[in-house]
Amino acid sequence: MHLRKRVLVTGGSGFLGSHLCERLLDEDCEVICVDNFFTSSRQNIEHLLPNPRFELIRHDVTFPLYLEVDEIYNLACPASPIHYQHDPVQTIKTCVHGAINMLGLAKRLRIPIFQASTSEVYGDPDIHPQPESYWGNVNPIGYRSCYDEGKRCAESLFFAYHRQHGLPIKVGRLFNTYGPRMHPNDGRVVSNFIMQALQGKPITIYGDGSQTRSFCYVDDLVELMLRFMRNDHEFCGPLNMGNPGEITILELAKQLIEMTGSSSPISLEPLPTDDPKQRKPDITLAKERYGWEPQVHLWEGLAKTVAYFEKLIGPG
Repeated sequence: MHLRKRVLVTGGSGFLGSHLCERLLDEDCEVICVDNFFTSSRQNIEHLLPNPRFELIRHDVTFPLYLEVDEIYNLACPASPIHYQHDPVQTIKTCVHGAINMLGLAKRLRIPIFQASTSEVYGDPDIHPQPESYWGNVNPIGYRSCYDEGKRCAESLFFAYHRQHGLPIKVGRLFNTYGPRMHPNDGRVVSNFIMQALQGKPITIYGDGSQTRSFCYVDDLVELMLRFMRNDHEFCGPLNMGNPGEITILELAKQLIEMTGSSSPISLEPLPTDDPKQRKPDITLAKERYGWEPQVHLWEGLAKTVAYFEKLIGPG
């Protein structure tokens, strides 16, 4: 019988998953990282491979997986519009079949399972900031719906398994998260702006830049994930996970130009379909239940992220 907690992390070599794997190893867990490397990079977890408590399995969660573990974090899914719209059918399958397969595993083992849901379940919100009680404003047949509705269906599946089978679940709605190991070409605003600024290319802003986003540093988010999983077992969620500090896209672009010392001009482009005008989590529940608030200031986190990308693209 193994004494250490054995934890399965699907999507474990992704941006967020790799940070979670690292943190779990720091806490003396055995970690099984499952990934099909569709959008993630092996580089993200290469430094963990020598650790005898870390195991990597190349696998697609749309197919069943049979393992013996104590806990599951289901993070597997492309999370940026460029990636999830590249193969929308596969995105839906990953959200739905992936959830069914991981829930089936958790049900067989009678273990807790965490679902990485998303603020995208709120769509283009007409309530601001967004509390967990808000049902959302989603276009069910739009270009983003493969991800939005895929994640909404996954949430529904998790709660159905909980109600029908008494499965211990946790559903977290992740808002924009950033930090080292973000994919340089994922089309997300932070990585986009940093790469463009470092390469002296025009900073592409869609619309007039007045739309707002809220950005949470990855270490803060991982901390909340662990607190959520380990405490308050009666509460399943959904739980908003993000930083309520709001910033306009234009302001973010200007700050990153200044931070990188870039001469990049700002280029305004047409706004994509169904792009939300504002996004900000109401984190009252996270504060009240877990005593959690983001600790890393945006400029501090951006400085670490810029340093990562500078190293990634090298001199010149």
